[in-house]
Amino acid sequence: MSSPHEFSEIEKQVKRRRTFAIISHPDAGKTTLTEKLLLFSGAIQIAGSVKARKAARHATSDWMEIEKQRGISVASSVMQMEYRDCVINLLDTPGHQDFSEDTYRVLTAVDAALMVIDAANGVEPQTRRLLQVCRARNTPILTFVNKMDREVQDPMSVMDEIEQELGMTVVPFTWPVGMGKLFHGVYDRREKRMRVFSPGEDKAGGDDEILAGLDNAEATRRFGAEFTQAQGELELLEGASPEFDRAAFLAGKQTPMFFGSAINNFGVQEVLDALVDLAPAPAERAALQRVVHPEEKKFSGVVFKIQANMDPAHRDRIAFLRVASGEFTRGMRLKVVRSGKEIRPNTVVSFMSQRRELLDTAFAGDIIGIPNHGILQLGDTLTEGEALQFTGLPFFAPE
Repeated sequence: MSSPHEFSEIEKQVKRRRTFAIISHPDAGKTTLTEKLLLFSGAIQIAGSVKARKAARHATSDWMEIEKQRGISVASSVMQMEYRDCVINLLDTPGHQDFSEDTYRVLTAVDAALMVIDAANGVEPQTRRLLQVCRARNTPILTFVNKMDREVQDPMSVMDEIEQELGMTVVPFTWPVGMGKLFHGVYDRREKRMRVFSPGEDKAGGDDEILAGLDNAEATRRFGAEFTQAQGELELLEGASPEFDRAAFLAGKQTPMFFGSAINNFGVQEVLDALVDLAPAPAERAALQRVVHPEEKKFSGVVFKIQANMDPAHRDRIAFLRVASGEFTRGMRLKVVRSGKEIRPNTVVSFMSQRRELLDTAFAGDIIGIPNHGILQLGDTLTEGEALQFTGLPFFAPE
């Protein structure tokens, strides 16, 4: 029997994990938000602007040539970052129509989703489809309304549209003051303070100006009509919008909503904090044989995606594996349940944006990449010997 100390180490590591995907319609600002989350957590120093094609600074999460040319995320990349003593695994889903299968599968590997909505366009078709997948799995969803620095829809109507379209209650955690050229910032309803907007693509947060209280005289003086309007809307919300209910959120029935402008690194801090505070740690997963708990000592995992040619210098195929239980250590013996073959992966990669690092250990909730030449297939379960088969990975007829 394992010593209680060993067990608690796995348990402690699992509790620190947050694994989520960003979902959105193409061009809602998903890749930009991914960048900024990495920037805020300190994982990268300079966020690559997606627009500056001439400069060598491409978005770090879009490593494939086609993405650099087209400015879209084709491959769902995986990034890991540490923030406030949590290990955050962020999966970027391809926003493009043709890659929807891939996205469906990625959503089976996460414990929560962050939905990005373009404030000018509201809920778009692709968002709707992805949400149906999340709803079917009761995945908890956080909502980020992006591009507030442009001329956009009225925040109340964006909120109504999300409620109507997605059939979930929306609880605004932050609220915008003005929009477009008159966008002055967001008011944090929980902290009762306003973060003043200042444009700038490269600054990491922490230096934003904060004004306390909804009856702040200085805010009223500086931001006039927009602040007064926001005050009115916030008072209305106090009466009309429900309290945040964690159980309802975890069941996928309620979504906390945040406003901001990702390109200007604005409103991102609140989202990152909410992910740590609200999103669930890795949960148990169903296998055909039994339910597998993340803090079990023995390793198990499932292949949810296979990606070819990630490294331009080699013709490689990497199997992305979500660790479902226990601890992975490099070089450990693993059994491929479907074929009964044994593998001992020595070159396993974890993904810190562009730097593919060799990984020594990983815990339940983490995503690891195992280079392989056809030994692993989609949906494969890897274990330390137990015959387990994880369920729930969708397969589609080729279109």
